[in-house]
Amino acid sequence: VQLQASGGGLVQAGGSLTLSCAASGRTFSSYCMGWFRQAPGKEREFVAAVGWWSGGNTYYSDSAKGRFTISRDSAKNTVYLQMNSLKPEDTAVYFCAADHSLSTIRSGTQVDYWGQGTLVTVSS
Repeated sequence: VQLQASGGGLVQAGGSLTLSCAASGRTFSSYCMGWFRQAPGKEREFVAAVGWWSGGNTYYSDSAKGRFTISRDSAKNTVYLQMNSLKPEDTAVYFCAADHSLSTIRSGTQVDYWGQGTLVTVSS
């Protein structure tokens, strides 16, 4: 599976942004998908995940809960991260990831596939 993340950019605090991650290669619909982020000088952290099944369970970090929404469109082989009420502390490079296991996605360790990252900058 190849993952191509896009949609990052510069946005003011309180604004919104939608990230996309397009998957190609093996069967997208059988993979759980997730978003992670890495701020300058910090470790990569989990943001959100969605199960592979239709209407799959979603999970969010405490910082993302209530502001971010993960979704997937299997017809387009794409997973999205809708980010609302953005804060300067959301500034980071955002990565998408794919794995057969939702628990693996949520842990962020030994994930099968990673995308290249897209930069989100939130100005105050």
